[in-house]
Amino acid sequence: MAEPAKVVLITGASSGIGAATARRLAADGHRIFLGARRTDRLEELVEEITTAGGSGAFQQLDVTDATAMRSFVTAARELYGRVDVMVNNAGIMPLSPLEALRVEEWDRMIDVNVRGVLYGIAAALPVMKDQGAGHIVNMASVGAYEVVPTAAVYCGTKFAVRAISEGLRQESTGDIRVSVVSPGVTESELADSISDPRARKDMEAYRSVALPASAIADAIAYAISQPPEVDVNEIVVRPAAGLQ
Repeated sequence: MAEPAKVVLITGASSGIGAATARRLAADGHRIFLGARRTDRLEELVEEITTAGGSGAFQQLDVTDATAMRSFVTAARELYGRVDVMVNNAGIMPLSPLEALRVEEWDRMIDVNVRGVLYGIAAALPVMKDQGAGHIVNMASVGAYEVVPTAAVYCGTKFAVRAISEGLRQESTGDIRVSVVSPGVTESELADSISDPRARKDMEAYRSVALPASAIADAIAYAISQPPEVDVNEIVVRPAAGLQ
């Protein structure tokens, strides 16, 4: 039996894992609502999805703006009638040693990687509670399980995502499912935000065995495809080559 189509919201959908997830889930027959700051890319992606026979729409979104996040979820519900899955994917990774004191970059990571997830939960959870079901998928990282030099703040944000997700899982009573997907090194634009020369050089070598973004999209597709009584809580996906 074919899986019923779901309404899936994806933040950070203009590139990388977010875009790959949109393509994969649209191909699976789900209705996709995309959010990111770069609307030109979202427009191209939605056109690609609809040309291929899928269903998709988008709205500009800054995940650090709680009002914008509520508007994003409201628009999706008004368009499709419900919100089945919220994929809190938006994230940044400007790595640097702590002694570099890049405080503005620390603040930005906390805003996007932690507050962005919380705002996504805050916007989607009441809708899901009202309709009696829903699935929150939060994007963490292998950095939610270990800390490496230059990644202290980034890993701190991803530890937080994992902790927040586990708290939400424990507070839910079966109506809301919660999944954390933690990629190892993956092809994306995350490394583009690294301004520290040492961290950028280290990341070039680290990314030599990067997974395709589609591998993470496959993991998300697996988590949301399970029957209602099955809650896939954590998925860690690493390259087979190397330790990343």
